[in-house]
Amino acid sequence: MKVLVTGGAGYLGSITAKALEEAGHTPVILDSLLNGPLVFVRDRAFYEGDIADRELLRRIVAEHPDLDATIHMAARIVVPESVEKPYEYYRDNVAKSLELFDELVALGKPRIVFSSSASLYATKDDFEVTEEDALDPQSPYAWTKRMMEQVLQDMAVATDLRAVILRYFNPMGSDPDLQSGIYAKEPSHVIGQLVMAARGLKDSFTITGVDHPTRDGTGIRDYIHVWDLARAHVRAIEKFDEVLAAVDAPSTIINIGTGSGVTVRELVASFQRVFGSEVPLSEAPPRPGDAVGAFANVDKSAELLGWRTELSLDDAIASALAWGEKRQEILGYE
Repeated sequence: MKVLVTGGAGYLGSITAKALEEAGHTPVILDSLLNGPLVFVRDRAFYEGDIADRELLRRIVAEHPDLDATIHMAARIVVPESVEKPYEYYRDNVAKSLELFDELVALGKPRIVFSSSASLYATKDDFEVTEEDALDPQSPYAWTKRMMEQVLQDMAVATDLRAVILRYFNPMGSDPDLQSGIYAKEPSHVIGQLVMAARGLKDSFTITGVDHPTRDGTGIRDYIHVWDLARAHVRAIEKFDEVLAAVDAPSTIINIGTGSGVTVRELVASFQRVFGSEVPLSEAPPRPGDAVGAFANVDKSAELLGWRTELSLDDAIASALAWGEKRQEILGYE
């Protein structure tokens, strides 16, 4: 199959493109390069531009009439930044996606796999969330994901659009060949911050929030190896029609995760074990928009996609550390 990947120069987008290739498919990349580095595109078919550029979308489809589906990953993704810049997040994540979805339907390319977020879920006492559980977005970023889900669900009822929505948890690590990974000079993601502290690029790793109602007071997440997550997107593409037929609906939502929750303190302990030495630590209040967290009930992904994670937390940490050593060579900075 040939698949349009929006945001395909980004962290998850570029690794998903690689996973598509390894499964025998052909990715076509659309990315504005607002964040993702050009080097991550490699030798793939690439269009630099905005997802809301209808003329560009028409050209892509004209040059690739055999496109089977779109994986929509292009988005602004930093939670604290979304609190500071809500306009930019709603404009880029929601308003521009509306144009993308409408044009894809007009072009006869209505099959969309959407990368959503588990940050939408309301806190539960046991922290395990199913796709039917209550939602309570805590940041403009999370709200943009929720809005895009609703847009897709409504358009799927009213038009030819069809959508498989993947709510995924916290990706970590790199692809197996260390060709792509976290690219921000100072990553906001927890694992990027840990790697920087471990390599002496910052004074300490800061645990943000130590009074949460979890077993040790720190936030709880479902940390998934990014290569597993990329392959889940590939599986959603491959089983797209089968999945929607099974649920007998024009759209559906599927959790993607490991099925187990890890607190920040537990993650730090695992990181230090894999790294082989202690990392300097500090504590601070939660960042604006931070949620207590959750972890995925993955029964639906197992049933509909025939998919479960194959890589462990230690695998993900080792991959992140290996990428930390490699990224200067690829990106030109530590």
